[in-house]
Amino acid sequence: MIYALIGFLAMFGVLVGIGINQPRGTSIKTWCYGYLAISVVFDILVVIALFYQIVRLTELLLGLSAGAATGLAIHVAHHISEEGEHGEGSDSSKGKGIFGF
Repeated sequence: MIYALIGFLAMFGVLVGIGINQPRGTSIKTWCYGYLAISVVFDILVVIALFYQIVRLTELLLGLSAGAATGLAIHVAHHISEEGEHGEGSDSSKGKGIFGF
């Protein structure tokens, strides 16, 4: 269980660090390559964990996937709130929180 918690905190921390909704200190292209690299490394680790039946790595990957799902949920919530702002015609110059919405 501790490995899953560590995985969650690590993945969520990385996603917050690079920016869930928009890049932090990088170009869009670099930001997209970062997300692509995270995905490829994750896929390789899943194959290794399943092939060699590494329990601790599997638990870590469960946490990583939970962190990624939470980051995706925040990203989607941002888009939902943007659609609400555009649909209602409200001012889009409001201050943004830590997650960008």
